[in-house]
Amino acid sequence: MAADRNRQPPPSRAAFARFVAMATRWSDNDAYGHLNNIIYYALFDSAVNAILIEAGLLDPASSPIVGLVVESSCRFYASLTYPEPVEVGVAVERLGRSSVRYRLAVFKEGAMEAAAAGGYTHVYVERATGRPVSIPAGHRRLMEGLMVSVQ
Repeated sequence: MAADRNRQPPPSRAAFARFVAMATRWSDNDAYGHLNNIIYYALFDSAVNAILIEAGLLDPASSPIVGLVVESSCRFYASLTYPEPVEVGVAVERLGRSSVRYRLAVFKEGAMEAAAAGGYTHVYVERATGRPVSIPAGHRRLMEGLMVSVQ
């Protein structure tokens, strides 16, 4: 099988505005001895939601407006394993009227290059109806602060 000539190298820390430290868990390892692929998506989701909760913008149980993941991706560069602590890099790639595209990556604690990178798109909806709404002003201000231009 030929190498993918279009494959991008792993992103560096400079591509991210914030980092969220997270612990891996015993149950995160798969039969091959490294973090299972699905764990990276859970780390992405946990990091974004931690930032929103810390800013007082999200109460998972009662916020009337919530962001739903409508698209996600992840590319893997290096294996991670329990009990390695990790850091999830978070940046905003694109900010629309009712949606935001996050650039995300998982780094081994202190590493300069990501072990996995990808992103996802949140569409903001009214919890009661599921209908898209404009991103609330407080969320928008936070997201604007997470924008990083990448060369």
